Amino acid sequence: MTAPTRTLIVDDEWMVRAMLRTILEAAPDITVVGEASDGAEAVELARTLRPDVVLMDIRMPRTDGLTATGRIARLDRPPYVVVLTTFDLDEYVHTALRNGAVGFLLKDASADDMLAAVRSAARGDAMISPRVTRRLIRTFAEPTPDRRGDAERRLAVLTDKEREVLVTIGRGMSNSEIAATLYMSEATAKTHVSRILAKLDLANRVQAAILAHQAGLLD
Repeated sequence: MTAPTRTLIVDDEWMVRAMLRTILEAAPDITVVGEASDGAEAVELARTLRPDVVLMDIRMPRTDGLTATGRIARLDRPPYVVVLTTFDLDEYVHTALRNGAVGFLLKDASADDMLAAVRSAARGDAMISPRVTRRLIRTFAEPTPDRRGDAERRLAVLTDKEREVLVTIGRGMSNSEIAATLYMSEATAKTHVSRILAKLDLANRVQAAILAHQAGLLD
């Protein structure tokens, strides 16, 4: 039997932490291993408790969630970070993704979406609020001539198969969906995704999806 996904909750409001704990602990495949009230405490608990996933608020005292996400990403075998916020401003999304977050959800997301975000992150898949995704692609992934040319040059290092996989990433597919679409095992799909991120020097799948859109691969 697979061990439950170990999750750390980070938010400066105790009522929000309590709500998140209630939602997560209702799921048999998720366990909450700790809570932090600011980014500095989150980094320390991520180091000592070694959670699989961190649900991270953005606006907090001492150290904000964006800074904490960047510090956690530099830990040895870092957990996956899903940023959870009431703010869907593009600069937060971009900074969170650049700092290594794999997901971005608004606090008005449903309980099912929150659970799905934790499960998706634990698999190494990206999950972003659909509303945020639309704005993100519109703002950062519009394939303008300059962006398209730069993106195409970056993709020159990929094999034909890796370009196929990148297209599926751009369409928001999980590893299991990529495997089914391209007739390969899920382990092979995961290996391709990892190689793509390494070759392109990207922190996460969302950045890869943006690059795929910028290169016009999904036209």
